[in-house]
Amino acid sequence: MLIAGVVGLGTGVVAMLAFRYSENQQREYPVGPPADLDEGLVRVLAVLRSAAIVLNEADEVVRASAPAYALGIVRHDAIVHRAIDDMVAKVRASGEILDEELELPRGPSGRGDVLLQVRVAQVDARHVLVLAEDRTEARRLEAVRRDFVVNISHELKTPVGALSLLAETVQDAADDPEAVRRFAGSMQSEAMRLGALVHEIIELSRLQVAGALDGLRAVPVEQIVTESVDRARTPAESRKIRLSVAGDLSGYVYGDHNLLVTALRNLLDNAVSYSADGSAVSVGVRRVDDFVELSVVDQGIGISSDQQERIFERFYRVDPARSRETGGTGLGLSIVKHVVADHGGEISIWSEPGQGSTFTIKIPAARAPEELDAAPVAPSAADTEEERSA
Repeated sequence: MLIAGVVGLGTGVVAMLAFRYSENQQREYPVGPPADLDEGLVRVLAVLRSAAIVLNEADEVVRASAPAYALGIVRHDAIVHRAIDDMVAKVRASGEILDEELELPRGPSGRGDVLLQVRVAQVDARHVLVLAEDRTEARRLEAVRRDFVVNISHELKTPVGALSLLAETVQDAADDPEAVRRFAGSMQSEAMRLGALVHEIIELSRLQVAGALDGLRAVPVEQIVTESVDRARTPAESRKIRLSVAGDLSGYVYGDHNLLVTALRNLLDNAVSYSADGSAVSVGVRRVDDFVELSVVDQGIGISSDQQERIFERFYRVDPARSRETGGTGLGLSIVKHVVADHGGEISIWSEPGQGSTFTIKIPAARAPEELDAAPVAPSAADTEEERSA
């Protein structure tokens, strides 16, 4: 009996230690609902995409979903933000449901913020439920759309207003043929600028929707470069700017021919616009690993380092005065960025004020169509069996 008593005492001690360890583990990593928390509520919380937190009467976290930790709302099994604690206190005092939009820091350090739509409600006499939906990306997209509309309105206003004033001037100068011809030329320039702006807005909008790339195929690099240079040749020759091409043009890239030509042509148009009369603009092509690099090099005014961070923004212009002279829309580089990204590539820039700029787009290389046709086909199981039988 003495031995049995000792064994029983030892078993009891081990059981008590195991219970304490399990209790500590549950306090650190809650794995199940408290006994008094409705199981139906727990199942509902488990399928919610938004962050969900259940607090007991002591405002301790008894249940929290993974998004609650990911968004930085809960750390060490406690709500981090005072603003949410204040909402909980108001709900406990009034019994009403509160719904607020809060901008809160995402983590304990750094400057990143998260925009949350927070809803707090009492679910029973002891527990309060906190639901938080991340609205950060939705707010960012809303701001982008709003800025885009404002920018478009401003950009369209300039050529439309100019056309209206020129039309009035032509009407007043009806008896002066020379003045009419001069103002008619200005009207044509403004109309062309307006047409180019509308075209690029449509092009940019098309690139930003899913499925923008149609008819993907292996495109010869030589075709892209030759067509782009041919389109840029007229404005370059009008200012005695020399266009040249160097490098290996024999490769292929996989993508949309027209969009790739548009991207390279926009880089060439920019290079010509921001270069001095009589200077040179060149296109360099080279194969680097599994990519084809197309570089446009100019001897223009160059771009300062702080401006380089913004040049791919819509409607941003390095030199607004020169853009007005050349009819630039401020959308060209934004279009290039989207085209390159849609093709799985990237764009980079090197530039120094007064020393020119080099824009390089890197696109995944493709095998030539004849190489694909000639590629050996793996034998099927049936073919292999026939060979063995023979």
